[in-house]
Amino acid sequence: MPDSMSEMLQQDMQCEGLLECFHSLKQIDREVFQIMNESGEPLTVDEIAEEVDRERSTAYRSVQRLMQAGIVTKQQVNYDQGGYYHVYLPRNASEVAQEMQRMLNDWYAQMGQLIGEFDEKYSDESNTVSIMQD
Repeated sequence: MPDSMSEMLQQDMQCEGLLECFHSLKQIDREVFQIMNESGEPLTVDEIAEEVDRERSTAYRSVQRLMQAGIVTKQQVNYDQGGYYHVYLPRNASEVAQEMQRMLNDWYAQMGQLIGEFDEKYSDESNTVSIMQD
């Protein structure tokens, strides 16, 4: 992940990279998200772990990060004889995209305000150093 805006603009980013950029997610999270989308049906953590060829605990942590980011939801499935288990499925991609757009708009507005403050603070003539030519 790039450290500066200029590095980010120079990087060749794919749409899946937005998840990492907007939500500080990891590569494994991207893989889990893609598997969940390709599946077309809710998956258990065990099924996800098998698909990504990782330990169950690793898959569980990834699903938790995706849920915390609001990209994945959890559903409870009850057994007829008692007990339950959880399945996970991705949220609607259009809703997630709209939320990222709102987040970007908020960030853009905040950066615009900070740039304005920077300009006011440092473009004052009393703070400008004049260079005299010989």
